[in-house]
Amino acid sequence: MANLKGLAKDTAIYGMSSIVGRFLNYLLVPLYTNYMPKESGDYGVSVNIYAYTALALVFLTFGMETTLFRFANKEGEKPDAVFSTAITVVGVLSAIFLACVFGFITPISDFLGYADHHEYLLMMASVVVLDAIQAMPFSYLRFQKRPIKFASLKMLFILFNILLNVLYFVVLGKTEVYYVFCINLWCTGAITFFFIPDFFKVKWQFDFALLKRMLAYSWPILVLGIAGVLNQTVDKIIFPLVCDEADAKAQLGVYGACVKVAMIMAMITQAFRYAYEPIVFSKAKDKDSKEYYAVAMKYFIIFTLFAFLAVMGYMDILKHIIGEEYREGLVTVPIVMAAEIMMGIYFNLSFWYKLIDKTIWGAWFSLTGCAVLVAINVIFIPKYGYMACAWGGFAGYATSMTLSYFVGQRLNPIQYDLKGIFTYILLAAALFVAMIYLPTSWPIWLRLLLNTLLIILFLLEIIHRDLPLHSLPVIGKNFQKKS
Repeated sequence: MANLKGLAKDTAIYGMSSIVGRFLNYLLVPLYTNYMPKESGDYGVSVNIYAYTALALVFLTFGMETTLFRFANKEGEKPDAVFSTAITVVGVLSAIFLACVFGFITPISDFLGYADHHEYLLMMASVVVLDAIQAMPFSYLRFQKRPIKFASLKMLFILFNILLNVLYFVVLGKTEVYYVFCINLWCTGAITFFFIPDFFKVKWQFDFALLKRMLAYSWPILVLGIAGVLNQTVDKIIFPLVCDEADAKAQLGVYGACVKVAMIMAMITQAFRYAYEPIVFSKAKDKDSKEYYAVAMKYFIIFTLFAFLAVMGYMDILKHIIGEEYREGLVTVPIVMAAEIMMGIYFNLSFWYKLIDKTIWGAWFSLTGCAVLVAINVIFIPKYGYMACAWGGFAGYATSMTLSYFVGQRLNPIQYDLKGIFTYILLAAALFVAMIYLPTSWPIWLRLLLNTLLIILFLLEIIHRDLPLHSLPVIGKNFQKKS
């Protein structure tokens, strides 16, 4: 129970930085979608290039975030040596990457369709290198259980980013996508300086034997990460390449803007991961570890289903996050959110092979899911546009999740409360159907009221089944007195 309380506390801190940060970042979506017209395709350009940078970041970090946790928690390993080795690997890869991009910028720009805008790729290559290097000290903060500093730096980046975007787009009237990339580079560079004191506190050690063991563990994580990020970004890479429409980048902008609304689910999953990953590795030797993992999985699903209903129930309000001409793509939001829930479940399931050092399984699961996603995108985007992107992600995550569950139950079984989990899933599905079938002719206030009642109904079921009132602080004491 103490570990669950610690998980809840750390998730709240990581989640607050992630949720508040993403919320503030959402303010950029109406900014971009109102100041960058759909027809210009500028927002689509940013969606496309950020997809490439996300993929590059996975290559540069080389699975070292998870590897750092695994080895830093192993008996006999020195955490500072693990950190030193991990950041050295990332630093070498980053230097090679940056040299290649700057050295071959012309053919790379021509291939990616940005022959007239080398500066876009040069700036974002620099950003991704700084992000990769920062990933190691950020991970070390999580290992050291220092969520306050972690959250503060994440929030500081968002604050810098918001203020500079408002300055350039609103005050100065600089509305080209060039300034989006320029601001990102400045903000990322500024945050790097805050890690300098931490670098001086580390006892720098490099161990070739440790490096060999870490690389053996991390390369399947790299493959898993590549497949995972492809599941999230490959549709945005493929779309302008296979879409038959003349305004492919404009349509990609529509899809990218609407996906932002659905990203609250990715935000919750990320916050959970930041808090959960260090606890899992440190608790691996406890006798009740599997019971703990099963309970954590159930509460994760309950919370994400509640978030799903909250987003869908208040879509009449949330849709104003994006500019009116981009709202045609909102139909993809529930599909993308459902896909993100399955991605979160897949992350929870992934620990069975990480804890037995069989990370190659994760690589196979993720690659299979990615293959399904790519096939659906290539086949159906020309006919169905960005709807194929949404359903491709859904099918890809469903594939990886299902494979991981059934193989995991054979090799390292965990007794999940499947009956309770499926009860919540069916209830959430029924309430969602009720929401979408409310007549659009009804006043907005009435639809919002009815949706709120449906969300409260789900919350009451949680309280009834898994969060009894007598277990809550303060409320529980009063409840027991009355009873």
